[in-house]
Amino acid sequence: MPFVQEILGYRSISVVGLGKNTGKTECLNYILNRLPAEDFTVAVSSAGIDGEVKDQVTGTVKPEIFLREGTLFATSEKHYRERKILSELLDISYRNTSLGRVVTARALAGGKSQLSGHPSTKALKMWIDRATGIFGANLAIIDGALSRVSIASPAITEGLVLATGAALSVSMDNLVFKTSYMVSLINMERTSLNCADDEFLPTSGIWRVDKCGEFNQLVKGGVFAAGSIHPDDLVGASAIFVSGALTDRFLNQIRTACIDNNIELIIRDFTKAFISHSNYISFTRAGGKLRVLNKSKLIAVCANPVSPEGYKLDSELLCEKLSLSLKLPVYDIRRIQNEA
Repeated sequence: MPFVQEILGYRSISVVGLGKNTGKTECLNYILNRLPAEDFTVAVSSAGIDGEVKDQVTGTVKPEIFLREGTLFATSEKHYRERKILSELLDISYRNTSLGRVVTARALAGGKSQLSGHPSTKALKMWIDRATGIFGANLAIIDGALSRVSIASPAITEGLVLATGAALSVSMDNLVFKTSYMVSLINMERTSLNCADDEFLPTSGIWRVDKCGEFNQLVKGGVFAAGSIHPDDLVGASAIFVSGALTDRFLNQIRTACIDNNIELIIRDFTKAFISHSNYISFTRAGGKLRVLNKSKLIAVCANPVSPEGYKLDSELLCEKLSLSLKLPVYDIRRIQNEA
């Protein structure tokens, strides 16, 4: 059972697709079907809509999500009424989504249900805490996509399984390039500064951080409100903390000051990095230090060699190239299922 054993060491994980139709749902089903059946309760939900029979954008057939007996699941009222599974209702949230309130239930027999998600990452985190703390789940799994990249934040889930594939690019080299860049962001080093706990850190603005971990505000609001930061404001600074999104524009603005003065540029976690590969490489190769407060744990990468249009890459070669570039094992879920 490749990588599933490692998942057992986590309280919560996200299964995230690098793009649509990259095999995320097959990866989720693989995990759900191979977790222990005895004395182990799994809770599963989604940050979007997953488990539909047909993709609403491409019209292609998609794998449905199969939940075995005892699984806890959360979905909207609309999709709960449409479920194909016998279940026990446990909870109905007071928050409304476009598809109704979020319902939490327990599967009383194996079956299928679409999963549709929570209105915010805060609500998602609260559901994970309730599922594991009140309803007795040993592990919560969130199904999502990098269009909702925040669900993969280590502030929401402890570990991450990444799905990539030919839907992202039918050029194997380009697919490896795009996946490698995302993995390099996920694996960004944690800052060595002694900063406060994440929950007590500023939620807006740009801040200078001294060597003792003390924060002083440089700019109110986000990076789009940042004008020219005066060099005198950075004298003695050990780091600059960007509380929100890090963009190419701000990275280029602060680049020289950070490199010349050996100042770390800190973001909360990899989900806050909205920067191009060229700018990231240029900054780091010139000696720039881009660090995170919360480092993500990438558990595994799964690769789907088939695109929705029918293009098929060589599975073995794709996994080999990705593994060589990422320096970690890469799995084609269908192939390892067939070999099992």
